[in-house]
Amino acid sequence: MNIPFLGHRHGKSGAAEIPADAEGIAALLSECELLRSQAAQAGVRLDDSPASLEALDQLVPRWRDDAETLPWLGNDAGLYLGTVVVRTVPGAAWRIRAGGEPVVRLASGREVEVVASGREWAASGVPELSQLYAEVAEA
Repeated sequence: MNIPFLGHRHGKSGAAEIPADAEGIAALLSECELLRSQAAQAGVRLDDSPASLEALDQLVPRWRDDAETLPWLGNDAGLYLGTVVVRTVPGAAWRIRAGGEPVVRLASGREVEVVASGREWAASGVPELSQLYAEVAEA
């Protein structure tokens, strides 16, 4: 996922630094419109909590039959996972890599490729979003 309007401010690691309006960027990344729509249709409320990840894991994956929807939903699932991590795990923050890929950087310095994980979840259901969250929150 390339987000070109975020700029090209690259640090020593090759990752773009989040601009001063980090809250605005976090809000943009948390939109996840397709995922939120699919969840609402299934009666699942996405409130940016770890419990909502468990609810997503229980959804019947009807999107797997739609090759056009699958990658978009996977991106949204990854961004939603990242949103929950950033909002609930102390020290976690969004970081944009040189190629434009948003990742979550933990207080330990570890970077979590949430979008790739979301794509895997959308395609196969494994690993579960709630399981990924538990692993990241524990680290």
